[in-house]
Formats: sequence, structure tokens, C-alpha cells
Amino acid sequence: MKFVMEFAENLILRAMEDPKARDEAQRQHVYRMKERCNKTKANWSLPLRPYGFWTFDRFNAQLFWDPQISQAPGRRDPYDDLLLRSNQPPSSSS
Repeated sequence: MKFVMEFAENLILRAMEDPKARDEAQRQHVYRMKERCNKTKANWSLPLRPYGFWTFDRFNAQLFWDPQISQAPGRRDPYDDLLLRSNQPPSSSS
């Protein structure tokens, strides 16, 4: 009977993985994930658009041509209002 128990124990031990190898594999996985996370965080700090993207002529021309954008508050030229008021004929009051 002891032979059967030794055989079963040996079979189970051979089927199990080495705890040191398992620990080393897990440790390497954690290190790889930490490195990837650091790389991702470094990429997050970079701008999405290259320097000068918003100053391209095409982008500014679109803002200038599109009346919905060019007449939006904050983009409208304040002198346009003054010119419109000065060019209007005075209203006659009776």
C-alpha cells in the first residue's frame, strides 16, 4: 500500500509546477506591466496635435470663411459692430 501512496504523491508532485518558477514568471509579468504602464503614462503627457497645428492656414481660413464660427462670441471683430453702427443712417424721430 505504501508503494501506491508514494506513486500517487510522486505523480502529483510532478504534475505541479515549481513554485520558484511560478513566482519568477509572475514577477516578470508584473515588471513588464509596470514598464508598459510607465510608457503609456509618458505618452499621455505628449500633446495630441503637433506644435503649430492650430495655426495652419487651412484651419484659420476655415474659421474666417465659416460665418457660424467667425461670428461666434469672442471671435467676432468688435470693430465690425462700430462700423455697422456708424454706417447706418440715423433714425428720424418725428
